[in-house]
Amino acid sequence: MHRLAMLILHDEDAARDIVHDVFESLLNSGLTDVSAQYLLRAVRNRCLNYLRSFTTRERFKQLYAVDEHEIADEEWPDDETIAMIYSTVANDLTDACRRVVELRFTDGNSYKEIASTLGISEVAVYKHLRHAIDVLRKKLSQNG
Repeated sequence: MHRLAMLILHDEDAARDIVHDVFESLLNSGLTDVSAQYLLRAVRNRCLNYLRSFTTRERFKQLYAVDEHEIADEEWPDDETIAMIYSTVANDLTDACRRVVELRFTDGNSYKEIASTLGISEVAVYKHLRHAIDVLRKKLSQNG
């Protein structure tokens, strides 16, 4: 059950809490004869409810959060890294993806404003930004 919660949430503490909550609710309800499928379904449903409670921005931050201990403030971002980011955005992203990145990070527009400007859904904005970050991470990790 814990592995299922981890696969869905990618958060050790939240996964542990959800599994604990499932067992706690079973104890409080007095149910004693439950199947493994029931338990897995209960964990899955609680995980999905947990994810639904986040806004799109919070989910995005959670997926791509960088731990503070991974990068020291004085080491990142240096001028070379910033130049590589700009180069990657200019050369390795599709036009639509590049436009979404520019509207979000250069102009500071919200997902809703970007969606309205480009005539696409907020989900499409999220997907473009997620793709851009994936490309940037891959490029930066290749170059150390």
